[in-house]
Amino acid sequence: MNGQTTNRTLVLLRHAKSDWPEDVADHERPLADRGRRDAPVMGRWLREAGYRPDHVVCSTALRTRQTWELVRDGLDVDPATEFEPRVYGASVQELLDVIGGAPASAGTLLVIGHNPGLEYLALTLAGNAPSDERERMHHKFPTAAVAVFEWSGGWDQAASGSARLVRFVTPHDL
Repeated sequence: MNGQTTNRTLVLLRHAKSDWPEDVADHERPLADRGRRDAPVMGRWLREAGYRPDHVVCSTALRTRQTWELVRDGLDVDPATEFEPRVYGASVQELLDVIGGAPASAGTLLVIGHNPGLEYLALTLAGNAPSDERERMHHKFPTAAVAVFEWSGGWDQAASGSARLVRFVTPHDL
């Protein structure tokens, strides 16, 4: 960082509901019908709420790539997108490393991944700050759920308790 304070928005999106076909490796599981319905709804919500990403980091798993395609249609934008194998099965630290490598020019970053890592990351970033949305998120981080965080500083400064949870939305809420 060059000493400037930059406002950042991090959007964490768990992939939409996936199917469990027999003899298909976990990485190659596709979206279920419900997932194909929920993902565009979440994309439209992100657009209407003003959370249009400048940059996207998406797991390489089929269900996350399909989620991104459907969310992108609802967003009505086409930001630079990285398909990152480290997001699949990632720990909190691995996800923080991925986020830390985001372009400095990105003001809003969307990460599309999996539980339990995404949920643990969201709870870690929010720290112990009391909020109804944090409690809901702690109770359950369902498929296609979105957690939105804000903070000032670089992407590499994301750490435990460093961000403010501003929204937590599930398809059921919409």
